[in-house]
Amino acid sequence: MEREVRVRFAPSPTGPLHIGGVRTALYNYLLARKLGGKMLLRIEDTDQNRFVPGAEDYIRQSLEWCGIELDESPWNGGPHAPYRQSERKPMYMQYAQQLIDSGHAYYAFDTPEELDAMRARLTAAKVPNPQYNSITRAQMRNSLTLPAEEVKQLLESGEQYVIRLKVPRKEEVRFNDLIRGWVVVHSSSIDDKVLMKSDGMPTYHLANIVDDHLMEITHVIRGEEWLPSAPLHVLLYRYLGWESTMPQFAHLPLLLKPDGTGKLSKRDGDRLGFPVFPLEWHGKDAETGEPTVSSGYRESGYLPDAFINFLAFLGWNPGSQQELFTMEELIEAFSIERVSKSPARFDQNKVRWYNEQYLRAKPDSELAQYLLEALQAQGLEVPAGKAEQIAALVKERATFPADLAKEAQLFFVRPTAYDEQVISKKWNTQVAGALAEFARELPAATDASPDAIKALLTQVLERQGIKIGQVLQALRVAVTGAAAGPDLMHIMSILGTQETAERIEMAISQLPA
Repeated sequence: MEREVRVRFAPSPTGPLHIGGVRTALYNYLLARKLGGKMLLRIEDTDQNRFVPGAEDYIRQSLEWCGIELDESPWNGGPHAPYRQSERKPMYMQYAQQLIDSGHAYYAFDTPEELDAMRARLTAAKVPNPQYNSITRAQMRNSLTLPAEEVKQLLESGEQYVIRLKVPRKEEVRFNDLIRGWVVVHSSSIDDKVLMKSDGMPTYHLANIVDDHLMEITHVIRGEEWLPSAPLHVLLYRYLGWESTMPQFAHLPLLLKPDGTGKLSKRDGDRLGFPVFPLEWHGKDAETGEPTVSSGYRESGYLPDAFINFLAFLGWNPGSQQELFTMEELIEAFSIERVSKSPARFDQNKVRWYNEQYLRAKPDSELAQYLLEALQAQGLEVPAGKAEQIAALVKERATFPADLAKEAQLFFVRPTAYDEQVISKKWNTQVAGALAEFARELPAATDASPDAIKALLTQVLERQGIKIGQVLQALRVAVTGAAAGPDLMHIMSILGTQETAERIEMAISQLPA
């Protein structure tokens, strides 16, 4: 019987969730939904020294904002609860003991000073990468070098110890990565990793493998930084007797800085002025302890659909020219085989482009709500119908929802200055006279539609013997103060004939003909 596809996202609550982590969660989610499986979230908090208050809730809120739905998690439970590793602590020791009993792990009683001395000896001997491994363990204090009776006494006396994996000295460890193909690593490059710490908590390596097995995970999709640990994990599956149900591994490409010179970090975002976190994060400076605020995509005005669409393309492509996808379309198109092994370069201009596309595709009624909220915050009360008209007109000039209110200011604030370049080239006695007549006739117009206003303007100009091209820019500047903007006839229609006439008259009184 074929196993149900089960994937997991397993962040640590050590701070805000980086967008690289969101991408990992997204790819897990897309694969699970594509294959009709389940996605769970597990909080990996075995390192209690690095726990940051608020980080777990931040992870939950981030995934909710992104639209990544969890089938099982610490917050909505599931058949494999608990989903926090700190709450699963009692179950790990039995598996560490199983490894000791089968000869694949051992007790190590080395003090920090003895470990430092070992590294110093190896460094002095010009060993490039000092490790506690199949060679050096023979000179250390552990259950492989000490008499059995002494080991028993040390354990019974409460001597502090760790449990280390006994990695074979000469063996090739291989696995087939879904993105990178066959990966082969010689065991001599793998150190005897600690599996259980002296405080009784498991390390990431043991807890990760045990939980993935018990939670029946079928696919482990994670960042490239975990690739060096994968051979160790393969050994653990083998030594615990779980090789036949070992999940398939897929290690995602790195996210690079915009210039492609290294891994994208928070400092890059701060330096270049863009967020690297989905939501705003309130933390503390590591050195000074002073409160800090890191910007988030949500608070910066990005729409979750645009953010997710952008992230999906950082390392994956659908094999077609299509760039805009709903979440449902991403699920349908996604395949792990189309994820690249090459690093993906972050492009802030591209995520802005995505936001523009999604914002402009929204119904005008929805855009009007953004606009109304912003205008109300400024103390401006505007009918919903008018807000919808304005939103429809200015949306092509907006990247973020907040831009709608900025672009809409021309409807509520009369110009106090006029584009000098247009005035110097286009404003003269003839133009001012024609616009004055247009302003006199406007308030009496019974039809204030854009077409009716343009027809009236055309009639006035024909009587004056002036072509419309001679006055349009001057008229725009008189009404808005600017040389460019949304469709002028629609602007005047929304302003209304009386307000438009008064603006033209005000410009004529202030500008020399």
